[in-house]
Amino acid sequence: MGYLLTQMFLYILGAFLLGLLLGWIIWGRLRGRITELEADVSRLRGDNDRLKRDLDACGKARADLEARNRSLEAELAELRSRPTPATAPAALMSAPAKAPAPKKAAAPKPAAVKAAPSKPAKPDNLRRMIGIGPVNNKKLNGMGVTTFAQIIKRVEAVLEFDGRIERERWIEQAKLLAAGDEKEFLKRFPTAGTDKNT
Repeated sequence: MGYLLTQMFLYILGAFLLGLLLGWIIWGRLRGRITELEADVSRLRGDNDRLKRDLDACGKARADLEARNRSLEAELAELRSRPTPATAPAALMSAPAKAPAPKKAAAPKPAAVKAAPSKPAKPDNLRRMIGIGPVNNKKLNGMGVTTFAQIIKRVEAVLEFDGRIERERWIEQAKLLAAGDEKEFLKRFPTAGTDKNT
């Protein structure tokens, strides 16, 4: 009987040690996996916080863009509601010159001005000038202005720009482009003809 008790004790001790070893191995692996999961959770929380900040920034940017869009739509509605004179091209080109010449030799000047509304053989690309984007280009073409030379006089009064032509130096640009002085034009107006010109 002592033999049986010894055998049983050894089996119980072996089972206990085997259970202890297996528990230690399993617990070690689980602990490593738990540490990995905690690191993943921490990383995901950081990503979540960053994404929330990005989402807030996007919301602010969207609100800014919507406000700008509303402002542009209001400006466009205001521009559309302005009465457009049916004789805008004629008013643009037939405005009186600053000083009428008393001599008969100076008479061809008004004739040249009256001939200007007819489309020239080769229109200039007015969008090369700073401040002339698609909308202003369309307005100018609608008034019969298709060359740089036509911009030099009388445009600001018809478009009601309140100093924009002087501020953005359209006349200086038009003179350089009408003269074909590309090098000097690009030197003085390096952003002209790009997306930054409006």
